[in-house]
Amino acid sequence: MSQTDHILNLLSDTPALIKHIMGSLNETQAPRNPLPQDVTRSSYASTVLFLLGPQCEAKKLCPEPCLILNKRSMKVKQAGDLCCPGGSLSSRLDSYLAKLLYLPGSPLKRWPYWSLWRAQQQKRAGELAVIFAASLREGFEEMRLNPLGVKLLGLLPSQQLVMFHRIIYPLVCWIPRQKRFRPNWEVGKIVYIPLRKLLDSKNYARYRLNFELVPGQRQNPDRLDFPCFIHKDGDETENLWGATFRITMAFLESTCGFKPPDMDSLPVVNGALDKNYLTGGE
Repeated sequence: MSQTDHILNLLSDTPALIKHIMGSLNETQAPRNPLPQDVTRSSYASTVLFLLGPQCEAKKLCPEPCLILNKRSMKVKQAGDLCCPGGSLSSRLDSYLAKLLYLPGSPLKRWPYWSLWRAQQQKRAGELAVIFAASLREGFEEMRLNPLGVKLLGLLPSQQLVMFHRIIYPLVCWIPRQKRFRPNWEVGKIVYIPLRKLLDSKNYARYRLNFELVPGQRQNPDRLDFPCFIHKDGDETENLWGATFRITMAFLESTCGFKPPDMDSLPVVNGALDKNYLTGGE
């Protein structure tokens, strides 16, 4: 049985799945820390929560785990993209909030590997606390995520954004109970993607993007291809691509042994981006 098939069998056994994910993310990494030195002092650092949960939406429960993403509203940069909740660090505020994570019962104190990090690399453990505090703060601001209801599972490798000078540090978390979110103005809606669909090669495609840098001038736009995941939910279709796609693939490969098909073999899905994509605004 392949590792992917093993994960598919675990989708109906949440405790076993969480144990497997946590072991895959930490046992091969400890005591190595994927956070670079002085990461919290970088003006280019961002952090996101790679959220997993047992529900697909508040009105229609799903017995199997889902990836929970935000769809960016038309009022922000990269409008319409799917993304993990998170954002830039606020060094002073997040350093203060990080102190709360040292208290008994906090999501960081409940993480089984926290004591190991503190014992073997105390300085970077402190930076992890700041990164985690920033991601929880952003999750609360964007979707009213309950920070006390989050279970930290581990870290994923950082991702460099292509169109912006930004490095993202993802934290994998499980939400056992929260079934309702209240998006703010930055979020158009919450999107739930079952892990089973992410492990199905038929749901992947090649996203062919035309870049229209000057509005109305479409004679010779730049064109690039990107791997993507197509999520169909009833009459709605969502396209997962870019940094969030790469974060998702890093998770699937490290925990499920899954890799998407080679991009050259995938069907083409066309799209276009204009200059408002980089600047934001309706």
